[in-house]
Amino acid sequence: MTGTIIQGIGGFYTVMCGSDQYVLRPRGKLRRDKVTPMVGDNVAFTPGQGDQHGFLDDVLERRNWLTRPPVSNIDLIVLVISPLSPPPDLLLVDRMLLTARHAGISAILAINKREMDEGSSETLAEQYENAGLADILRVSAVSGEGIAGLRQRLNGCVHAFAGQSGVGKSSLINAMYARDLGVGDVSHRLSRGRHTTRRVELIPLGGGTMVLDTPGFSLLEMALADPVLLAGQMPEFEPYEGKCYFTPCAHVTEPGCAVREAVEAGAVSRERWQRYCEIHEDMRLRWRERYGK
Repeated sequence: MTGTIIQGIGGFYTVMCGSDQYVLRPRGKLRRDKVTPMVGDNVAFTPGQGDQHGFLDDVLERRNWLTRPPVSNIDLIVLVISPLSPPPDLLLVDRMLLTARHAGISAILAINKREMDEGSSETLAEQYENAGLADILRVSAVSGEGIAGLRQRLNGCVHAFAGQSGVGKSSLINAMYARDLGVGDVSHRLSRGRHTTRRVELIPLGGGTMVLDTPGFSLLEMALADPVLLAGQMPEFEPYEGKCYFTPCAHVTEPGCAVREAVEAGAVSRERWQRYCEIHEDMRLRWRERYGK
């Protein structure tokens, strides 16, 4: 039989197959092969008899995965930001967008709390409209703006909400899914804003829609990679590839850089480029610390 891991506690894994759930122990073969199952994994398993636990036989090929938090096979990450309260941490947003792109996970940038200041919301949106890293949605958990559209986009997807504390992730989830889970259940199980979630869990909502409840999606850590390759994760740089004086070009301080010229001309967001330079420097220092070059 095959199913999807929706929870793992104390070496036991809960697997959903259709509408049924099974509690399983991994086979010794997985431990010998150093395979650690993740929430979101599609697995082959043998159900137990009666009250006995069954066995998790094999982890099937993953489409994508993250190590912090440890989850796999995510269709979408919804990155939530607020225009004013709290002030948006756009460096965190850019790190999350690059992490999602590197992992092959689609992203939606949800600008929440629109009722506070639509002008500031539009200023934020302008920085990302031409970036090509995420679809931009304007939403408000208070007024209901954009909620139906966001829910429709997430229908049938395995998805997670990410972003700094206080931006309204739990409020958006309540606005969309309270009817499905029960208001009290939502408050109890999906309360990341109060930092009460202690384990990763995949919550089925019907029709193939699942939401990840995890404490780690405000702390996504970019995987270490050669900083030379970082520019390739910036879609707005693509029209200028091969046009710089130096090859490869990091697009940071090099003379004759086509990307820097595009920034000066206003064709590439200066704010986005400046944050890219900061991320690049951080990656360069980490790479040097690890490999000495």
